[in-house]
Amino acid sequence: MTLELGLDESQEPAELRRRVARKLRRSEDSLPELVIVKRSIDARRGRVRFHLVVGPAEASSKSLGGAPPREIDSPDRVAIVGDGPAGLFCAYELARAGIGATLYDRGKLVQPRRRDLRGLQQEARVDPDSNYCFGEGGAGTYSDGKLYTRSHKRGDVRDVIELLAVHGAPEAILADARPHIGSNKLPQVITALREHLEQVGTRFVFGARVIGLTRSTRGAATGVRVARSGEAAREHGAEAVVIATGHSERDVFAWLAECGVAMEAKGFAAGVRIEHPQPLIDSIQYGAQSGHPALPAAAYRLAHTEQGRGVFSFCMCPGGFIVPAATGPGEVVVNGMSLSRRDSPFANSGLVVGIEPGDLAAAGYRGALGGVEYQRRLERLACEAGGGTLRAPATRATDFVAGRGSSTIGASSYQPGLDATDIAEVLDGAGIALSSRIRGALEQFDKRMRGFLTAEALLVGVETRTSSPVRIARHPETLASPDVADLYPCGEGAGHAGGIVSAALDGIRVARAVTAALNRGR
Repeated sequence: MTLELGLDESQEPAELRRRVARKLRRSEDSLPELVIVKRSIDARRGRVRFHLVVGPAEASSKSLGGAPPREIDSPDRVAIVGDGPAGLFCAYELARAGIGATLYDRGKLVQPRRRDLRGLQQEARVDPDSNYCFGEGGAGTYSDGKLYTRSHKRGDVRDVIELLAVHGAPEAILADARPHIGSNKLPQVITALREHLEQVGTRFVFGARVIGLTRSTRGAATGVRVARSGEAAREHGAEAVVIATGHSERDVFAWLAECGVAMEAKGFAAGVRIEHPQPLIDSIQYGAQSGHPALPAAAYRLAHTEQGRGVFSFCMCPGGFIVPAATGPGEVVVNGMSLSRRDSPFANSGLVVGIEPGDLAAAGYRGALGGVEYQRRLERLACEAGGGTLRAPATRATDFVAGRGSSTIGASSYQPGLDATDIAEVLDGAGIALSSRIRGALEQFDKRMRGFLTAEALLVGVETRTSSPVRIARHPETLASPDVADLYPCGEGAGHAGGIVSAALDGIRVARAVTAALNRGR
């Protein structure tokens, strides 16, 4: 049953029940218990409305979270490299089949990782093993927790969302059209998932940087080589190895290439973060109803083709913050995050240009790791423009479109600070034309969202970690590497997913492939 409600109309269960009874011409007593199954906002035509799908509570809560994990005999059957969503959901699905795994992650548990992020924000101190990209839960843990996906595998998508809810995520994610957890709540959810898996025998090893594979005489993967601080590297055996690292594990790409694992350069996107005052975006999107207490911070999604390449908003964070996402010294990388309430006075989004392997080759970045080298070049240029610290180069949007740098910069959520400059010089300095494409797109976006192009909007650089610049080859059915038997590329870093939910889905898919291989004795 679909209901359309105005901003001042109640969404309390009793009122929804009355509305459904009236619509069906039935008595309220004859109806089962009802819940909101799906909730969305329609702000088109200047008239903001809530669209609700209401259904029986039993149908929505039946078998919430799917099959639970089973007790496992040994965690040594599968080695999973990376404890992001791909690795975590791979381990969960393996445990459902009674197969044990050990997850190795170079970073730290969520709580000590939080302290390292504070040092990153306030003291510009980058820990290469514990930052916004590396650590328990992966990059998504402290960068928003958006759960929107375009995947059409609705059953599996629902499974992922339900598992997060069962482990402490807000129940609203079960109904919201664009579910979001928030960087203040997702760490507790990740912790609960880990503790659940530990109870059935899955092992987690943090501060463990995987530096290579062990191989059989026929070349199959038989385990991993792990380096931990203050210890000699050790070998840990396994019947299968899953590479589930994120898009920023550049050293893993390098040693996999040395092992003869086939990979290729993959298209990705790079550009800037654009930041506006959130009330401005609310006004553009909600019109006269902007500021109504029933409305969340407004979001947007924009795309345009300029000079043959897509320019689009990416990971839009209403009521959010721009954060430093560097993973090493000499880099400036920005990303966005929001807390669950999305109550920051700023809205930010990536504003990025699609980059194809041919663009990289034409600019001199050749080979499978050409995209990695291009990213590094852009990040070094941004660091130099910001004075060699984590201060980020920034330009007012109006100055940028006019083809000049900015002499002053307004307020921003980016804690390490901004340096007023001409960010076009950074964007184009690595050999691929980004600034003219972003400039053209900004002018078009302002036609769709009047007021989007304003002196209050800041372009902050650089946004380079939108997705993996590499795709690691795998068989379309077995999902194993065609070059190294018993090795399974998985998730976003391997180039087979993008975002929390799609990475989790790929982890589930790889777990099922590993289970099938182990059950048939390969």
